[in-house]
Amino acid sequence: MTKPCIALFLGDPAGIGSEIVARILAEPAVRQQACILLLGDRAEAERGMRYAGVEYPFRVVDSMESFTKTDDDIPLFFHHRGSVSEPFVSGKASEAGGRYCMETLSLAIRLAKAGKVDGITVAPLNKTSLHLGGMKYSGELPWYAEQLGHTGPVCEFNVLGDLWTSRVTSHVPIKNVSSLLTQDAIIETAELTDRALRQSGLAQPRIAVCGLNPHNGDNGNCGHEELDVIGPAIDQLRQRGLRVDGPFPADTIFLKVTGDKREYDAIVTMFHDQGQIAMKLMGFWQGTTVMGGLSIPITTTAHGTGFDIVTQGCANPGSLRQSLAVAVRMASSTRRAEAR
Repeated sequence: MTKPCIALFLGDPAGIGSEIVARILAEPAVRQQACILLLGDRAEAERGMRYAGVEYPFRVVDSMESFTKTDDDIPLFFHHRGSVSEPFVSGKASEAGGRYCMETLSLAIRLAKAGKVDGITVAPLNKTSLHLGGMKYSGELPWYAEQLGHTGPVCEFNVLGDLWTSRVTSHVPIKNVSSLLTQDAIIETAELTDRALRQSGLAQPRIAVCGLNPHNGDNGNCGHEELDVIGPAIDQLRQRGLRVDGPFPADTIFLKVTGDKREYDAIVTMFHDQGQIAMKLMGFWQGTTVMGGLSIPITTTAHGTGFDIVTQGCANPGSLRQSLAVAVRMASSTRRAEAR
């Protein structure tokens, strides 16, 4: 077995997941990257092919107990609906859809823990459906950590091409950001970023750290977080051997990672949209979200379920294509490290 095996889940059944899965798996070059194990409802997969107007080959796997990885380019498909028998309605969040997603993702994680797959890529999920289905967290990352039994630090990364961003705070009100910024939190996020970049195959990551306030605090005239918290954290990171610079003003930091003379491989931002706005403007349909800090690579699209365009056959598959490629790259790097 020379290629990594990636479990690819169709995503929320009311959204565009099955359509964009069909579009990428219709491309021979995508199928050749890895042994791909498709998980989900077979009827959804077939609907996705109809919406996309394409077909892809697959071989049905009857049992996960008898599943074995392969090196050819024909995806394997395991039909899985879990305990859900209700129909899925296109374009509508539902308890059934959320439960189906959580049960199928739980299966993917069990396969990863058993060593049957090397990574997981997920077509877009819908947070409303997940919450209706019983997810108690605001985002999926802590749920993945719980399923894996992971108790260490985690961080959500956003990837565009070979540029990575991370954030010290995520999915919290802006008014709470300053109180949540600590030197330990910044150090933890930067170290996770460095580790993830190395896992993706980069030997010596270069990381830029963003400031929080307008004009980078303007020497304390616009805020003191840069002087009191962010700067000292950067000093500690350098002492630990990381290639880290900053803090840089938020309105110019992305100029350092664009163009022919790119200075950094990653940016650590202080809150969710500080990095996400720029990343989505630079390539909305190419972005990837990586669930960082976990024992296995889990990637997903940087966009949502597209309820408004379901069945129209116009969904862009670029983000999912890149998400699969990142999972393959990370899984391959991990396997090489383990073999040494």
